Amino acid sequence: MMQLFGKIDMNLLKLIHDYTQNALFDKAMPIITFLGDKGLIWIIIAVALIASKEYRKVGTMVICALLLSSILGEGLLKHLVQRPRPFTVVPAIQLLISKPLTYSFPSGHTASAFAAAGVLSKMMRKYRVYVVMLALLIAFSRMYLFVHYPADIIAGIMLGLICSKMIVYFFEFVNKRLNNKHEDKGSKGGINF
Repeated sequence: MMQLFGKIDMNLLKLIHDYTQNALFDKAMPIITFLGDKGLIWIIIAVALIASKEYRKVGTMVICALLLSSILGEGLLKHLVQRPRPFTVVPAIQLLISKPLTYSFPSGHTASAFAAAGVLSKMMRKYRVYVVMLALLIAFSRMYLFVHYPADIIAGIMLGLICSKMIVYFFEFVNKRLNNKHEDKGSKGGINF
């Protein structure tokens, strides 16, 4: 069963690679994937938000979501699954970026992109389309560059969204508890954590 799944995954990746390959993407996709390296673009966005008093909470939530997705994806799942990268199976592929040294499943770039985009979509709805588009481009770039299978990307999306939901829920829970505690003491107004 796993062998069949692996074959389908590889065939889908080859289709994506063969039918989307062009000179423009060959130049653009390494840049887009670089934005996702170690969550770079999302960290920059989070730091900018933290610097603003109004959006400090959102920036902190993005950092927490990135940390959680990294711990679960890079630290745990990749080492449990130990799936080789697709370019090791098809060594004739000419990579446009340096060979990643970690395992393939799940995609860390995709997990961090959707962890951050999930928080930003929930907390800053007017930017939802932009952050989701950026996350999708980063995810697509990983397949285009032949460093992840489609299943790695799907798992990365799921992991990222789960992490974002966990962080949003945690912050809402803590905020509610603090507000309830504040109200129990007879004070007016609430605390925004």
